[in-house]
Amino acid sequence: MSKAHPARTRLKKALTWLFFIAVIALLAIYAGKVNWQDVGEVIINYNRTTILLALALVVVSYLTYGLYDLIGRAWCSHKLAKRQVMLVSFICYAFNLTLSTWVGGVAMRYRLYSRLGLSGSTITRIFSLSIATNWLGYILLAGVVFSSGMVPIPAGWFIGEGTLRIIGAGLLALVLLYLGLSAFSKRRHWTVKGHKLVLPSLRMALFQFAVSSANWMVMGAIIWLLLAQKVDYPLVLGVLLISSIAGVIIHIPAGIGVLEAVFLALLSGHHASHGAIIAALLAYRVIYFIAPLLLALLLYLWLEGRASALRKKNQLDRGSSA
Repeated sequence: MSKAHPARTRLKKALTWLFFIAVIALLAIYAGKVNWQDVGEVIINYNRTTILLALALVVVSYLTYGLYDLIGRAWCSHKLAKRQVMLVSFICYAFNLTLSTWVGGVAMRYRLYSRLGLSGSTITRIFSLSIATNWLGYILLAGVVFSSGMVPIPAGWFIGEGTLRIIGAGLLALVLLYLGLSAFSKRRHWTVKGHKLVLPSLRMALFQFAVSSANWMVMGAIIWLLLAQKVDYPLVLGVLLISSIAGVIIHIPAGIGVLEAVFLALLSGHHASHGAIIAALLAYRVIYFIAPLLLALLLYLWLEGRASALRKKNQLDRGSSA
């Protein structure tokens, strides 16, 4: 055992360095795909109030996402400090947006929460609830937007407007089913492949819908602002929802190219110029994806360095409160 421990330590360090090299390489790829001259011109020409409002909404969105893990904290009854939970949530969300759910939402949560003293089963419940919360809000908003016909679909597109309305109605039915089960189901526990799933109370389910819907709406508002408010907000939100699910299906990190393709297909010409859409989405990627990721990298390094001390402090706090 004494010989194996140094080997594991070296392996963890090697994997950590490989991880950072991969992140830096991915950022380099992103930088190569961005026309920085266009971004600079857009930022210079933007109204200062617009930029400040967009940046403020980015902060609001990341804080709102942090509530997902605070819901998990209440649900699992673990005792990590709220500021630690919010810090882990911020780091995970930034990596999640750029490197996929499996890296940011799952692997990063396991790494950081375990370093802070949580058990594997508790971490599983936290990220499961977080992922569920995120998509519950999506389902509610997409159901309302799609079924109401707020997003006009161009002729010849791969999905028709009538089909989109049917999908929206189906999503709203799922919302009612989830709320009905949360309110009236007598069975509250299931075990799937050794993992225990617990149905939340109606109050928690409603909070999940409210918090997640708010986050998706804030994301839509950021793009709406960067489009100089020339496109109706419900339409921008609907296109964002379509592009998000398309990005998940195609499974490209950060949805590079997918977001732009969907926005251009549904907005270009009739609602906004090609150049205005590209410029707004480039600015959106910089302030919502790249800048938070750079900050998350620094915070990750800081948290890794402080994790052992924070874990000991958490253990002492739990012992004193017992």
